Amino acid sequence: MSEKKRLAAERAVEFVQDGMVLGLGTGSTTYFAVEAIGRLVKQGWDLKGVPTSSATEEQARKLGIPLLRLDEVETIDLTIDGADEVDRGLDLIKGMGAALLREKMVAYISKQEVIIVDDSKIVKMLGTKSPLPIEVVQFGHERTRRHLEALGCRPELRGGGSPTITDNGNLIYNCRFESIPDPKGLETRLKRIPGVVETGLFLGMATKVVVAGENGIKIMER
Repeated sequence: MSEKKRLAAERAVEFVQDGMVLGLGTGSTTYFAVEAIGRLVKQGWDLKGVPTSSATEEQARKLGIPLLRLDEVETIDLTIDGADEVDRGLDLIKGMGAALLREKMVAYISKQEVIIVDDSKIVKMLGTKSPLPIEVVQFGHERTRRHLEALGCRPELRGGGSPTITDNGNLIYNCRFESIPDPKGLETRLKRIPGVVETGLFLGMATKVVVAGENGIKIMER
């Protein structure tokens, strides 16, 4: 599996051009992409990165990738990130790496959003394999959980008794749906719940998905 991730990541980095500002995603697959970007910087390429998590920031600094804060850029040329599910319309579930808020903020201003996955992440309908991560504030989070449950899911606090705290100081609920036939409608209902900071639904954001399978690399485009 790690070999598939590496191959997909290295293929995605082929879309990088000298002089770009890059969004640096978070997760086990994107790790390989950041490593490859670091090699380009060592070769003399003029690249700058906007990291989507503290973990990615630390990795990038070790590799010598010059970094920018999101506030310092108007647009990002290309973001490379992973996903937990991808449907045939290139809508995504993301956030199992607990970085969904920053990932979405970076994706929002990216001219290109290239997603790297192995073929196990491709689904006919979102929500059929992965739970949907929801980032919520700590205050009253059990009340927020009940609101989430009312939408027809089974919400579980990530980390349980020692809950996962995001880089933004929030909590993550993994919300298990049988499937999500109307992602846009669900996104709207989730955002209406006070206490919900962001959802792991990334709709209409991906421009390309690089998929690694047993028969090599396939690229899905919007």
